[in-house]
Amino acid sequence: MQKISPFLWFDTQAGEAAAFYVSLFKASKITAITHYGDAGPGPKGSVMTVGFELDGQAFTALNGGPHFTFNEAVSFVVRCDDQAEVDRFWDALTADGGQEVHCGWLKDRFGLSWQIVPAEFLAMASDPDPEKSNRVMVAMMPMKKLDLAKLRAAYEGR
Repeated sequence: MQKISPFLWFDTQAGEAAAFYVSLFKASKITAITHYGDAGPGPKGSVMTVGFELDGQAFTALNGGPHFTFNEAVSFVVRCDDQAEVDRFWDALTADGGQEVHCGWLKDRFGLSWQIVPAEFLAMASDPDPEKSNRVMVAMMPMKKLDLAKLRAAYEGR
């Protein structure tokens, strides 16, 4: 078991969110479900926590009530192999009430922030040639979903 893992607070949607996330990532699964007992604070028998893994990374989701919500101060970065993978994650995570934000960021229907980023972009943006990396950053700034072809063109000076 990993020493540190994300713990996500939901109102009542922990099970729905975990099942959705597990459906998106390969090598993912629900690992445990606990229920509230007599001590509460949730209704007895209702789902308290859901343990799950996304591509080997352990998470826990809690049905803790409406007291806290997600914000952009924390997000999960998904490094994608190609534009098709960017499109697949982007489309799934913005569906059913998700929101496109900017620069590869989005919020899913549960309010959780994600960054859907082609791994190639990360390499281009950190290129030691400041002209190349700057062109890529300038091209990326007005984008919502990242467009790898446009980022490559900027990197190459086209």
